[in-house]
Amino acid sequence: MDEEKPLTKTQTLTTLSEITGKTKKEIAELLDVLVNLAYKEVIRSGKFTIPGIGALKKVERKARMGRNPVTGEAMKIPAKTVTKFTLAKAAKDAITPPESNF
Repeated sequence: MDEEKPLTKTQTLTTLSEITGKTKKEIAELLDVLVNLAYKEVIRSGKFTIPGIGALKKVERKARMGRNPVTGEAMKIPAKTVTKFTLAKAAKDAITPPESNF
């Protein structure tokens, strides 16, 4: 089965430029501002939401016990902060519509 490749950044900028009538440079600047805003908001408040797409969240992972995959020896995995992206319900339903129960 031959899958199509996802859009590159240049292709995305071109498509958005054609749809909005803005220049590629204006679209690139807007995307850069959006990305930087997302980073700053996650650092500041722990969450950034793009309505209809999803939310970027900062999550604290607790320390836990794990296993060394090579030796099988038990080891302690320290607590750490990670970033997760949760897809919005609207995006899930648009991409893979829920099955009806009929």
